[in-house]
Amino acid sequence: MYILAIVLIFIVCLLMVLIVLVQNSKGGGLASSFSGNNQIMGVRRTADFLEKATWYLAGALLVLCILASAFIPRGENRGRDSIISEQVQTAVDPTQAATFPTSADQIETVGGDQDDTE
Repeated sequence: MYILAIVLIFIVCLLMVLIVLVQNSKGGGLASSFSGNNQIMGVRRTADFLEKATWYLAGALLVLCILASAFIPRGENRGRDSIISEQVQTAVDPTQAATFPTSADQIETVGGDQDDTE
């Protein structure tokens, strides 16, 4: 369903681009070039049709975007916690002080069992 909504969004966007390009804010555009006498729709009716089509396509685009957001695939994480909550549970507590060796005896034992044979 998500893929269908995305395809319909692209189709509506392409139609909307074409209709907006045909229009002209001052009454010109491609609609004004259809001013023949044997025309079914007059220039003014063509401009009204293009304006209504723009509004209908804008509404359809809004509805399709809301529909697509409702059908976004959520992936494989339905049974598990989020990745962030897993990282919080496995994180090291930053308030714990690190234990550093304080004397030379402890430094030698931390360094390993190395024999000084010369």
